[in-house]
Amino acid sequence: MKKRTIIIGILVLAFLGWIGWKVVAKMTASAENGKPGASGTKAISVLGTVVKEQDISENLLSSGSVLAFQNVVLKPEVSGRVVQLNIKEGAIVQQGTLLMKIFDNDLQAQLRKLEIQRELASKNETRLKELLKTNAVSSQDYDAALNQLHTIEADMDLVRAQIAKTEIRAPFTGKLGLRRISQGAIVSPADEITTLTQVSPLIVEFSIPERYYPALTRTKNVKFTTELSKDTLTAPVYALESQVDEATRALRVRALYPNKNNALYPGVFAKVWVNLPHSGPSLMVPTNAIIPELKGQKVFVARGGKAAAVKINIGLRTDSTVQVTSGLKPGDTVITTGIMQLRPDMPVKFTNLK
Repeated sequence: MKKRTIIIGILVLAFLGWIGWKVVAKMTASAENGKPGASGTKAISVLGTVVKEQDISENLLSSGSVLAFQNVVLKPEVSGRVVQLNIKEGAIVQQGTLLMKIFDNDLQAQLRKLEIQRELASKNETRLKELLKTNAVSSQDYDAALNQLHTIEADMDLVRAQIAKTEIRAPFTGKLGLRRISQGAIVSPADEITTLTQVSPLIVEFSIPERYYPALTRTKNVKFTTELSKDTLTAPVYALESQVDEATRALRVRALYPNKNNALYPGVFAKVWVNLPHSGPSLMVPTNAIIPELKGQKVFVARGGKAAAVKINIGLRTDSTVQVTSGLKPGDTVITTGIMQLRPDMPVKFTNLK
């Protein structure tokens, strides 16, 4: 009885195993029949674009600063007491405007004394010159009188230079900063009086990676924005640094903004956009056609009505397209939709081709 029961159990297990094998085989066959690219599968509908050569440009974003075209900290050349102070903070002053005067009465007295001596020496030189014509005096006496006149004039020039050092005048037209002294103060060459900044025009300084240098040489203008203005401003490039920075491998660039309404101030942060024209025609494909891989990128192209995967190298990017530097040629048809479902040799048909 026990032996009979064991035999029946073995038969039941064998029957159940056969049933299970049938089910698995049926499911496997169904899956294979539904696999893309299988025999008898209909072509998948996709969109595509024909690769063409076109000229491109790149908008490079860089961080920069707005700088004064000229900026100087004004300090006295000599020590002394301030007797005149014409510094109106924040005012625009013209080149040559007297901003500060140091006590110089002693130098003025020396100058007046020398002026009197020069007058007497000049009369003596004139008299001896007339006597020399009649040989009434020797040429040596005349030369001594002329030398005395020239010495006094040189001493006068020296005193005038010392008087000039007691004055601070605006070296260029610009905007005054905050004054740091008061009238009557005793100052020395180490003391800061105020600052003078040329605010029109202004410099927009930024840096770009070294690889963009050839394209930058063909760029005339850059666009930038600051926190002080909601508008996008334009400034022409006027200077490039003579060498690339070894630490950052970047090239410093300067553009000039007129700032005619004095709306901008030196020192503010700027976002700079540089339009870099690319040399020569390039092959461009839509961004959504690119499939990233572990060692690069690929696209699917249509060849003979079937999908084919092609490895590519990419270059510049725009808002909607990517430059392909290798892997494609003009006239290739790149598939732009359903690319994640595609497999090599899968039949495809285009519903729209650009």
